[in-house]
Amino acid sequence: MRRFYGLVAVLSLLSVSAYAGDKKEKDPEEIGNRDVGKGLNWYSLEKEIALGKGLAQDVERQAKIIDDPIIAEYVNRVGQNLVRNSDAKVPFTIKVIDTEDVNAFALPGGFFFVNSGLILKADSEAELAGVMAHEIAHVAARHGTRQATRGQVMQLATIPLIFMGGWTGYGIQQAASVLIPIGFLQFSKAFESEADMLGLEYMYKTGYDPEAFVDFFEKIQSLEKKKPGTMAKVFSTHPPTEDRIVKAQKNIQELLKERPEYVVTTSEFNDVKGRLAMLHNRKKVDDKDLNRPKLKRAPGTGTSTDGGDKSAPTDDDRPTLKRRPDSN
Repeated sequence: MRRFYGLVAVLSLLSVSAYAGDKKEKDPEEIGNRDVGKGLNWYSLEKEIALGKGLAQDVERQAKIIDDPIIAEYVNRVGQNLVRNSDAKVPFTIKVIDTEDVNAFALPGGFFFVNSGLILKADSEAELAGVMAHEIAHVAARHGTRQATRGQVMQLATIPLIFMGGWTGYGIQQAASVLIPIGFLQFSKAFESEADMLGLEYMYKTGYDPEAFVDFFEKIQSLEKKKPGTMAKVFSTHPPTEDRIVKAQKNIQELLKERPEYVVTTSEFNDVKGRLAMLHNRKKVDDKDLNRPKLKRAPGTGTSTDGGDKSAPTDDDRPTLKRRPDSN
């Protein structure tokens, strides 16, 4: 029974801390001098890095990583500039995945993957930086392992309840499976909102126009209206797009002092985007050629299936006839 009440107290503290305001967290001048990852967490930073490394290896075994040095170096540089202006306490490894899906995700411990589809969908470097800053914020605030810890606490909390009330415990267990999804990338809406706010601060401190974050999600909202469900799958764990836009605009007005100049885009972004488009187009042509039906010609028709010419059969190629011995 003591164990039960202890767990209830822990859960109560978790719910209170999720909504507790922190003045430092809302002051971009305090970036680097604050601990945005505080909260109940059963993973040390060392364990978090080891966990993320293992998950990243799984990703790289399943996905195709773009090894073009110009694309890889550019995306890594944009990301590392944001990391330097964040609260992250771990080094980052940033790679680009060859997929048309519009997304990016950062694993615990700083292992960050950017989909090429996101780069192609962005209209400016600032839009790309906005999404990347959001994912960096998840790592800085240690959302992955904090949420995993919450899930473990919830599972432990159901044990005494099952003994006490049967279906009561079952109900909480069911709720836990919805609120605490399996994996380290599906965050609560509170964590997503926090990552939005921190991401805006990080891109602002790096010099990017924070309005680009809003521009990108207005684009997502437009795509959702044109093709319902297409983008919703990508951002299913995030707050509704309209809510994100409203909250982001409010945070920009209240937290970020307007500057005379911002970085919006660069010629390098346009070059990398064009390079990626060429890679994608080349891949589509190659895939089309692979799927094209091939004709198999009968022997001796003069042309091979691979486009090479076959010479006419010589005397040596003709079958040799062997006569039977004279039966007379």
